[in-house]
Amino acid sequence: MQRVTEQAILPRYQNLATSDVEDKGGNDPVTIADRDSEALLREGLSAIDGTLAFVGEETAHADPSILDRLDRPCWIVDPIDGTRNFAAGKPPFGIIIARAEGGVARSGWIFDCLTRRFCVAHEGKGASVNGETVVARPTGQTPPIAAVSLVFMDDARRDATRRHIAPMYDLVDIPYCAAEQYPRLALGVNDVSIFERTLAWDHAAGVLWLNEAGGKAARPDGSPYRVDEVGRTGLLGAASPTLWDELAELYSRLD
Repeated sequence: MQRVTEQAILPRYQNLATSDVEDKGGNDPVTIADRDSEALLREGLSAIDGTLAFVGEETAHADPSILDRLDRPCWIVDPIDGTRNFAAGKPPFGIIIARAEGGVARSGWIFDCLTRRFCVAHEGKGASVNGETVVARPTGQTPPIAAVSLVFMDDARRDATRRHIAPMYDLVDIPYCAAEQYPRLALGVNDVSIFERTLAWDHAAGVLWLNEAGGKAARPDGSPYRVDEVGRTGLLGAASPTLWDELAELYSRLD
């Protein structure tokens, strides 16, 4: 991930031509660096374990049938998470990789390209940042701090979120980057988050990492997040199970 950052990502940071950025639709940009990063990551991961299928954000956008690979052992890759920030020449952005089997992430890696923060988790073995074990901690503030993504909600759900959930929290801006948001939930920066769109390359590694750190990330009904539930929406993350339960109760009022 560090090599790809140095070879494919940072040389393009704040150095993109207009022709280097495209819109995939819905204000969802992709850059030449995303595609170059994904190609190098695919090559490197294949060398590590070529028996795993490869599911990359950009290849899946070009060929949605690739999503069918999510129900078997696979690598799941977001070559630049936070592309909107990267294309605007500002942080945060990073690389996210998960190794999944049986529809569940078993290992996850989140690399911040600028700070070099490296979050790692393996199922049943805890979570770490730069090699140091991490135990999730709430901010301790009252009301708790919430980062709520309204971007992909329909108007009715967005209005209901503002009425039933927002008043109970101190709302802060979202970073438009899961590679940043999940660490914030464990490192005493944010207490809870709501994600509407739950694509595997954005969330597989972060969900595993937060849960292994002792926080909680799950579907609003309490069921585990699965990478093969393509198209399913709604995901809650929190710095502790108690904070998660409180948010889930409020979220249930949206239906």
